[in-house]
Amino acid sequence: MTRDFTSNLSLRQYDFTTNSKDNVDMIKKVPTFYANQLQKLRLDKSIPTSELISKLGIVSNPRSGLVNWSKTGLLIQNKINNIIRKNLDSIGFEELNLSLLSYKTNWEKTGRWNQPEIFKLKNDDFLLVPTCEEEITAYVKQNLESYKQLPLKFYQINPKFRNEKRPRGGLLRGKEFLMKDAYSFDINKSKAMETYNSIFESYHKIFKEIGLPYVKAEADSGDIGGDLSHEWHYLNETGEDTVFTCDNCGQVSNQEKTLAYPSKEYTSGDVSVKYFITDDDSTLICAYYPSNRILEPNFLKLEMPDINLKSPFNEQELLDKFAKESEEDLSKRVVRIMDSRLNSRSNFPDFPINFVNRSMITTLTDIPIVLSEEGEICGECEEGTLQKSNAIEIGHTFYLGDKYSKALDLKIDIPVENQVETKNVLMGCFGIGISRIIAAIAEINRDEKGLRWPRSITPWEITIVETTKNPEFQSVYEDLELVDYRLDDRKDISLGKKINQSNLLGIPLVLILGKKFPIVEIEVRGKRNTKNPKWKQLDFKWEVEYDSNGNDIKHYVHKDQLNQVLNRLLLDM
Repeated sequence: MTRDFTSNLSLRQYDFTTNSKDNVDMIKKVPTFYANQLQKLRLDKSIPTSELISKLGIVSNPRSGLVNWSKTGLLIQNKINNIIRKNLDSIGFEELNLSLLSYKTNWEKTGRWNQPEIFKLKNDDFLLVPTCEEEITAYVKQNLESYKQLPLKFYQINPKFRNEKRPRGGLLRGKEFLMKDAYSFDINKSKAMETYNSIFESYHKIFKEIGLPYVKAEADSGDIGGDLSHEWHYLNETGEDTVFTCDNCGQVSNQEKTLAYPSKEYTSGDVSVKYFITDDDSTLICAYYPSNRILEPNFLKLEMPDINLKSPFNEQELLDKFAKESEEDLSKRVVRIMDSRLNSRSNFPDFPINFVNRSMITTLTDIPIVLSEEGEICGECEEGTLQKSNAIEIGHTFYLGDKYSKALDLKIDIPVENQVETKNVLMGCFGIGISRIIAAIAEINRDEKGLRWPRSITPWEITIVETTKNPEFQSVYEDLELVDYRLDDRKDISLGKKINQSNLLGIPLVLILGKKFPIVEIEVRGKRNTKNPKWKQLDFKWEVEYDSNGNDIKHYVHKDQLNQVLNRLLLDM
């Protein structure tokens, strides 16, 4: 018995020692290279935010446009990714992971192989994907067997690549970027619109949960194509994009989609003209606009849907073609489109073609065909005034229709009134720039002390520093097991530096364990999103310090109430 008792006692002692060590090892600590370069940094507003992100060790750039992500950066990434996953999974999207290399065949079929921003492997027929419409369409074509499998909805979160000639803004515009791209496949347009609208609602939830004000703007589909698209933006003066908002109807659109009328009559001025042709080569379109403004050819398409904006003929070839054939071919016509800012006193150029039959010419006046400017009249309601804002694009949604399914022969047999019809599957694609969101929020929330992350995506919520050693501190870590904290136990770094560096990184709270324990000090760094802080609703008292503006900056809390106070403080951030 004695032998058994001693054996058991030894075993218990051994287990206790092991568990104690495990508890110490389980304490979550700041990443290895945390604040590694901050000793060399003197913070002032002249330091670009992209450089600050690098100095903080969130990312590093081995070469211009390339990026390495540290543990700190991955922690931010993962929080955004999890918000996206939760919301897309809830509306039936399924996550997958497509190859980052794509063969040229399908890109040639869709006409995108020769895009200048594509990274092609040298002496090879592969590219690094900037987006995956071709790959996902081929994937679905390989697996789709029946219309009953529709709708299909997929998404992935992984790097993409573009051959950016002048990388700038750090994560805002580089050669590689992290993106969530989603794709939908539907049986008809009404079902495709249901999917599009469900993504709309999901995007609203995603961006609200991330925690920064955003706008949704009507947008041009660009090279990706389709006949419906919207951009999602953070408004900020550093943004490269321009959006307009009407102060009457509230319409928001990017510059390439904003129709506007002049707010006052234009005085006489020089007029420029550009020439286009219709798809059937039967009509010459002459677009007249003020020489000091920028023509937006897509606006012409609203008046002339069959205009060919990618004609192989240059302007002189078009004019020669019509000049030679006008007298012999009565099917040839001319449409002159006059921008709404022009009037009879404007200095029009001479018309370059002599027509025997003037009835061949049609003139359309008061048509807005140039890029809008702030202060002009909204073309949507024709009453409000346009307000201009710089913006950072963080997401884009497209209804693609059959642009890719037609080119890549993705069809499905559908029973219609006792017969079977073969139709192209209709598609949508939906992107969110994750690395862009990180860069944008860093830029927007930056202040004189550094970055300030919203709680939803901060790398961790609480930095803990110890001013002395005390075995009783262990009880705090056990109580904070479900809280997102990191202990800064770096040697030879002063308490003041640890606090300042946590503030510089933008961690919402700093928790200080010191000689006054069990009283714990909490320093507040996070940006409040309410004027009625929830911590004031707690029914017990503790000491609070305020700054000259009445903002709480320090809390002194007994360890038994620590969890409650921390959670309430974080609810507002």
